[in-house]
Amino acid sequence: MKKFILTILSVTTLFLMSQVNSESTKIPDSSDYIKPSSTELKQRLTPLQYSVTQSDDTEPPFKNEFWDEKRKGIYVDIVSGEPLFSSTHKYKSGTGWPSFYQTIESENIIQKTDYYLIFPRTEVRSKNADSHLGHLFNDGPEPTGLRYCINSASLRFIAKDDLVKEGYEKYLSLF
Repeated sequence: MKKFILTILSVTTLFLMSQVNSESTKIPDSSDYIKPSSTELKQRLTPLQYSVTQSDDTEPPFKNEFWDEKRKGIYVDIVSGEPLFSSTHKYKSGTGWPSFYQTIESENIIQKTDYYLIFPRTEVRSKNADSHLGHLFNDGPEPTGLRYCINSASLRFIAKDDLVKEGYEKYLSLF
């Protein structure tokens, strides 16, 4: 009877350990990227981050966190954590905002036409959090010819060395 109980305890322990390991290495899917309440966002974000992502504002060029960022890593939505861009697709556009010629997860980007400056522009927003990110233009470099002109205030940078710790290990292959 003692051996039976020890066997049951061992099997249960192994099962529980496998559950803990699988939860800690779970790859996020789109259901993991949710928009917090407005109250929570006001507490968590700076006033600039809030006004850019929630009120479609634009930060000043050349006076933002990532326009000249050179480290390897990915950029995620500051509101939800949705993966958006990679430093491998970033380039110096001369505009004063971070610019990318492609996304890393196109399904995380929504395009809308905005007439804010009278002529139509393509606004880009995050899919799950509906954060205003910036605009898309057709004057970028090859291979796409696109320029995603993005507000730093809408992004959180995750350095290459932190991708596993932050749960974004699937993007290590970009580097």
